Amino acid sequence: MTASPPVPAERITYEEFLARCSESRIEEWVDGWVVREPGPSDPHMDLAGFLGAVLRAFVEAKGLGIVRIAPFQMKTGPDLPGREPEILFVREAHRNRVRHQFLEGPADLAIEIISPDSRRRDREEKYREYEAGGVEEYWILDPEKKRADFYVRDRRGCYRARKPDPKGIYRSRVLPGFWLEVDGLWQRPLPLVLGTLRRLGIV
Repeated sequence: MTASPPVPAERITYEEFLARCSESRIEEWVDGWVVREPGPSDPHMDLAGFLGAVLRAFVEAKGLGIVRIAPFQMKTGPDLPGREPEILFVREAHRNRVRHQFLEGPADLAIEIISPDSRRRDREEKYREYEAGGVEEYWILDPEKKRADFYVRDRRGCYRARKPDPKGIYRSRVLPGFWLEVDGLWQRPLPLVLGTLRRLGIV
């Protein structure tokens, strides 16, 4: 495995960041500085893998667009940071935003899975950035606290909480027909991908 280059000690442009960023580690570009994320835990990786597999299969079966899993950059605007959500979904109509190394513009759905050191960043910094940058739906999943928060932009471009129904089922706004049992996200082991796709009517 090739070692990741050291984090630059000075500010760099976003273009310089893309030219030297690692494809094997999660790195973000914030105000000219490279921020390298620590390696995720097993529960974090397990949840990201589960959701990524289910979402990709659902989106492909329905012909809705594309799903990308970290590390893949999202630059929502010229004056906003380059971030790497765990998972992002881009509608077919917005496929032209996808570049070779990054998404130029907002995803329609971004999912962040919280690690202990990322709680403030995901809940405050990225919340503001994704709202301002036009990410229509934002999920914040916290396996340690077993908490899931879902937000959608209103007509004014402000996030509003979107709650699960009384049975604990969350239904996505940007993915028609997609739903999940929130409590199932905290199971160990997680639900089977194939069983989840059957319940969604995909297989």
